[in-house]
Amino acid sequence: MAKRERVMRMSVELPLWRALAAYRVLTMVYAIGLFVTAHEEFARPWVAVAYYAVLAGWTLATLPRVQNAASCTKGFLAADLTIALSGILLTLVADSPERIESGGPTLPSIWTAGSVLAFAIKGGWRWAALASTLVAVVNLIERGSPARDTVHNVILVWVASIAIGYVVEVARASERTLARALEIEAATRERERLARDIHDGVLQVLAMVQRRGAVIGGEAAELGRLAGEQEVALRTLVSGGVVPVSRASEDAAEGAVVRTVEEPDEDTGDEPVDLRALLAPYAGARVSLAEPGAPVRLAPAAAREVAAAVGAALDNVRKHAGEQARAWILVEDEPDEVIVTVRDDGPGIPEGRLAQAEGEGRLGVALSIRGRLRDLGGSAEVMSVPGQGTEVELRIPRAGNGPDDTKDARGKAERR
Repeated sequence: MAKRERVMRMSVELPLWRALAAYRVLTMVYAIGLFVTAHEEFARPWVAVAYYAVLAGWTLATLPRVQNAASCTKGFLAADLTIALSGILLTLVADSPERIESGGPTLPSIWTAGSVLAFAIKGGWRWAALASTLVAVVNLIERGSPARDTVHNVILVWVASIAIGYVVEVARASERTLARALEIEAATRERERLARDIHDGVLQVLAMVQRRGAVIGGEAAELGRLAGEQEVALRTLVSGGVVPVSRASEDAAEGAVVRTVEEPDEDTGDEPVDLRALLAPYAGARVSLAEPGAPVRLAPAAAREVAAAVGAALDNVRKHAGEQARAWILVEDEPDEVIVTVRDDGPGIPEGRLAQAEGEGRLGVALSIRGRLRDLGGSAEVMSVPGQGTEVELRIPRAGNGPDDTKDARGKAERR
């Protein structure tokens, strides 16, 4: 069955770009409104009218340019800032000297800040510092002297734009870190799933070939030795390694990107299944199964994983306690969870042996049992006393065990 790739894009910048687009339109309307209310005081109002016609056309025509970082190119930023700076200088031509000296607004007014903010969002605090410095110089030229209100407004724009640029840089770094963490998590889960399958199949066969070869001797012993070497190499492969950084997760032009490969579920139906039916094949002469009289319903994927974990626990019983050891499976159907206990009468597990086995790449308990239950949102606890056997307790919550909500699924089945 074919795998499918899932692409997730994360970006904290997109809301900033949307806010910037709205800001540009609103400040354009504001600047034009200021002119309309005081146009009689302008020395050459026709210059202001011509400029506002250009400003309105530019602002509305370039709205798609401020939707994301990819569209907001360096050329657009340069042209946008040029229009803002030109408007400031044209104030000397359009407005009267008295209004300029008294602190009257420039033609673009606070629209200029939108150009500086575009630099900040696109390129970070360094770009913001460059743009705000140019705006400061042109404002001082327009005013003719460093008046208090002019210096105050210039410093305010300079500090705000640099702060926003710095925040954007931090947000981008956080996005890349989060994307990397999600990518590692997805790859680790996939590797653990493959490792469980390998442990339940290939590694078990290789271990059996090694043991049987040593017993038979001759050429079979050599075959067993080779199987043992391959078992060690395969355990090392499935138990280690960190996924390399993908180029996709480093690209923050339109947000961090995470690509994960999903293995489609063989059973795509929502109908819960009876866990008892999946555990029944494990019962035998030396394995006793105690179960409730009513069906124990779980989501299909969750039920299969629980059954596989029980199978891995029984494999450990046969391998470490011997073929003659007895085992008991107890299934408890609680309102909020399902509890499955596997107990044996073997010699038990020496203290520290599980941690040692995991370090050696023997992941039967770590992946085949605990890993499966962890993916379901449950837990697996191993309790063992030397000389008194081992007990493995599996707890599976009804809600949140994987992609299916088994509690809801159970309710649907009971209503039917």
